[in-house]
Amino acid sequence: MQSEKTDERKRMAAKKSIEVVAAVIYWEDKILCMQRGQNQRAYISEKWEFPGGKIEAYESQETALKREILEELHLAIEIKSPILTVHHEYPDFNLIMHAFECHTNEDNEPIITRTEHLDHLWLNPCEPSFRSLDWAGADIPIVAVLAEST
Repeated sequence: MQSEKTDERKRMAAKKSIEVVAAVIYWEDKILCMQRGQNQRAYISEKWEFPGGKIEAYESQETALKREILEELHLAIEIKSPILTVHHEYPDFNLIMHAFECHTNEDNEPIITRTEHLDHLWLNPCEPSFRSLDWAGADIPIVAVLAEST
């Protein structure tokens, strides 16, 4: 058993690690779900995710998240609190994703400008359709936490 854990650590250490942030954006009682575009990595192509992106060397997590959401969705957000940090191993890289609860200050449904995504949905996390989306692997633990907390 110890040998298996050592082998797993070596395999993970050999892969590139990427640190990112993700926004769980609430509007009323719904959360914004984004569908990724086509990607050379089939395991994340067209999967559903919470929007966000890479943290630049000079940025805090919060600064990176606000920048990414403004770039990807043309949407201003207010970051409330951390939800979960996910460590996920994809076939060719390791992902460390920090998810934050975020809100918009919009009274009406926010206008989303998709610059990188195919589609978006506003779903209540207690709806069966929220859990049944084809989520990217790293987003699944966040989906589970959100669905259980409602």
